[in-house]
Amino acid sequence: MKPPVFLDRDGVINLNRSDYVKNLDEFVPIDGAVESIAKLAVAGHPVVVVTNQSCIGRGLCREEDVRAIHEHLRKIVALAGGIIDGIYYCPHHPDEGCNCRKPGTGLVERASSELSLVPGGYIVGDAQTDMELGFRTGLKTIMVRTGRGESQLNHIVFEGLTMPWKTVASITEAVDLIIDTENAGEGNG
Repeated sequence: MKPPVFLDRDGVINLNRSDYVKNLDEFVPIDGAVESIAKLAVAGHPVVVVTNQSCIGRGLCREEDVRAIHEHLRKIVALAGGIIDGIYYCPHHPDEGCNCRKPGTGLVERASSELSLVPGGYIVGDAQTDMELGFRTGLKTIMVRTGRGESQLNHIVFEGLTMPWKTVASITEAVDLIIDTENAGEGNG
């Protein structure tokens, strides 16, 4: 089994919004993202979306709205010839102190257990919290410059935090990097 790839949602798969993606009308995939997810799946990698959705805990949308977005995402990836093995999200307000809110490890641990994933793999994100989650769970970290990626990368550098394993322009480059790394036998899976 190939190593899993954990993907953040907002800013990686779809356009990020400062007021949150609260419904299907606000869900706009980034160019090439759906095809890239399908490419990962076809290459044999389990694909898992892990996303903080505090818009639920903040009372800005309903859990059913987030589930509708995720069902739509599954459908459009399937139409592109791929599959998403799991979508895990944290619905909590940041003040709730849960373990599922990234950089907490709960989403990756739950997905790994429920989907019987091999240890290791990759995380693709646009935030320092995604990178921190990767460090905490032994994943290779890939920061995209879409979404909040550019400003978050500047934050990482300014604060002297641990740099991601790789930085790329978008999910398309991240997927190509993962597939090339695995084909070269350099992955951690």
